[in-house]
Amino acid sequence: MTAAENRWAAGGRRPASLLTETSFRKLPDNRHEILVRRDKVPHVRLPAQPSGPPTPHDLVHAVVETALGVGDGFRGATARGATFQGFELVTPGRHRRSGMKVPRRGGDAVMDAEPRVTWADRAWSGLPTEGRGVGPAPLDAEAPARTGPRLDAAAKR
Repeated sequence: MTAAENRWAAGGRRPASLLTETSFRKLPDNRHEILVRRDKVPHVRLPAQPSGPPTPHDLVHAVVETALGVGDGFRGATARGATFQGFELVTPGRHRRSGMKVPRRGGDAVMDAEPRVTWADRAWSGLPTEGRGVGPAPLDAEAPARTGPRLDAAAKR
């Protein structure tokens, strides 16, 4: 993603793009890893994981949250120092547990982003976005036009 694509409306905070650089790397055997370099908080990585769906879920978060201007979802929390299950510090030090404080403080916003990201991913993947078991659409009808092309580009890369 370019710096322009990473600019978010961050609800009064510095844009996450100024704080982080997130790299998604494809590995052999349909695996991927994530490295998050952060300003003023320790860098973290998610070691090699099976990709599961064609596009890793955390990459979908990055793309959809950027396209929709979500500054306090997964990427925003990560930029502020959050760590999530499976992530590890690149250089362990005194901040070993401090990242878990951010999800507790901003967890509602992170969880609020999840249905929007999932819905946009379902629309992009051609899966049903309405009907039994899906619930009401958390995004407007124009959202797929904003998220789909960016997800296409990310999947190609």
